Amino acid sequence: MKVQAHDSFDAVGASAWDGLVAATRLRSPFLSWTWQHEWSLAFAPARRLEIRVVQDDGGHLVAILPLYEDSPGVLRMIGGADVSDYLDLIAVEGREEEAWAALLQSRGTERVEWRLHACRGPRRRSSRCRSSRRPAVWPRRPRWRNDVPCSPCRDRGDLPRQPVGKHRHELQRKIRRLEREAPEARVSSAVDPAAIQASLTKFLILHRRSRVGKARFMDERMEGFFRQVLAALAARGAARVWLLETAAGPIASFITLEWDGTVGLYNSGFDPQGASLSPGVVLLAHLVRDAIERSKRVFDFLRGEERYKFEFGPVPEPVYAVTIA
Repeated sequence: MKVQAHDSFDAVGASAWDGLVAATRLRSPFLSWTWQHEWSLAFAPARRLEIRVVQDDGGHLVAILPLYEDSPGVLRMIGGADVSDYLDLIAVEGREEEAWAALLQSRGTERVEWRLHACRGPRRRSSRCRSSRRPAVWPRRPRWRNDVPCSPCRDRGDLPRQPVGKHRHELQRKIRRLEREAPEARVSSAVDPAAIQASLTKFLILHRRSRVGKARFMDERMEGFFRQVLAALAARGAARVWLLETAAGPIASFITLEWDGTVGLYNSGFDPQGASLSPGVVLLAHLVRDAIERSKRVFDFLRGEERYKFEFGPVPEPVYAVTIA
């Protein structure tokens, strides 16, 4: 195994990068060339990149560990844990351990920390939501663990079959109330890049209204990143912007990302003045139903343990932060 360190994305190339992502265990958009490259342009334009590339003896690309210098002596994963729900070594499935062995050996006597965030652990669900393989990251000094709610799309029946117990009845009640009090309400989803940009403007308004913390998060730089990366993903059929609108205007919105038979609930926004109609939960019901109707295998609520997510009966899955020193 040979390990080389590059200071630019171009040294690897988009085609080789995404070809490797397609061969990994976790084929999520957060690892794609588009996501990683756009993130570096938006949030680390002046930082030194250290993209470690692992090749086998035949010169075939085996793994990429994309890092940037956060501070002297500290390298972090490109992608940022604040906007990327899953980050990990990008490695050919089944060759993760030999890639890590080569990477760790390449460190030699370096006194540099690698801080790896949002590294996904092994799945524990049924065959549709589980891998029997060991984690792609060796957990050396795990700092914290966060659980990701993840639900298999079990059947093609009505959506109310999905939430569990009393939550199923409560969801039906909320849907009926919205239909009664806002009969003109409609759900739409933007799929192509041009439609994404138009719907994203409405999403951003709702997102910033949702609460003060979200307004601070969605600054001008973050908005630029969202617009660039979502348009690029939409061109590949990997992103959607959903809206629930009434006669008075949009009252709830979600961004979803799609990969490998999975729909990921990436971000949300709603109008607090319409909170009595529970617009977010009602719109989420439409999203889950749509995933079932399109034969998606998994609905991934992504990171965050908000109560409403667990009303749909997901199974938490571990995500780790790892420090290698």
